Amino acid sequence: MFKTKRELVFFILAGIFITNAVVAEAIGGKLINIGPFIMSVGIIPWPVVFLTTDLINEYYGKPGVRKISWFTAGLIVFMFGILFFCMQIPASDVSPVKDAAFNEVFGQSSAIIIGSIIAFLVAQLVDVWVFWLLRNKTGDKMLWLRATGSTAVSQIIDTFLVVMIGFYMTGENTFSECVNMAATGYVCKLLIAIALTPLIYAGHGIIDNYFGKEKDTVIDDAAKSSE
Repeated sequence: MFKTKRELVFFILAGIFITNAVVAEAIGGKLINIGPFIMSVGIIPWPVVFLTTDLINEYYGKPGVRKISWFTAGLIVFMFGILFFCMQIPASDVSPVKDAAFNEVFGQSSAIIIGSIIAFLVAQLVDVWVFWLLRNKTGDKMLWLRATGSTAVSQIIDTFLVVMIGFYMTGENTFSECVNMAATGYVCKLLIAIALTPLIYAGHGIIDNYFGKEKDTVIDDAAKSSE
C-alpha cells in the first residue's frame, strides 16, 4: 500500500492530525469552567494537533503542514455541511436522540464555524512560518524552542480569533467574558504545549529510529522544501 517509509509516516501523522482537529471543531461549542475561568471543551484534542504539527513540520517541511492544513480545513467545512444537512431531516418518533437535542449539540452558529475555520488556517500558517524561522536560526538543535515557540505564537491568533468571531461578534458573550475565555484558553494551550515537550522528543526518536539511515535525508529534504 505504501511504497516508502515517508508515505507511511505521513499517513499516520496526517490521520492523527485530521481526527483530532475535526473532533475539536465538532465539540468546540461547549463551554466549561476551569475554576473561575471559561473555556471551550474543544481544547482537549488540540495538544495532539500541536504535537503532530511539529512532527510534520520537522520531517515534511512547510509544504507538508500547509497541505494537511488546507485539506483539514476542507474536511471541517464538509463535516459542518453534513451536520447541517442532517439537521434538516426530522428524527423518527422512536429515535432516542430528538431533533432539539441533536440540533442543540451540533447546530453551532455560522459565526462560530467561520471563526473556527479562519482561526485554524491562520494559526497553522503562522505556526509553520515561526517554526522554520527558528529552525533556520538554530539548525537541528533546540527542538523544544521551535516546537513550543511556534505553538506559543500561533495559538495567540487562533484562540482570540475564534472566540471573538464565534462568541463576541454573535452577541453570545460579553467582551469581558470573551477576553476571559480567550486568555484562559491560551494559557492552558501554552502550558499543555510546554508539558508536551517530552512527547515531542519521544515522537522524534521513534520516527528517527524507524527511518534509520534515511533520517538525515528526510530532514534535509524537509529543510530544502521550506527555504
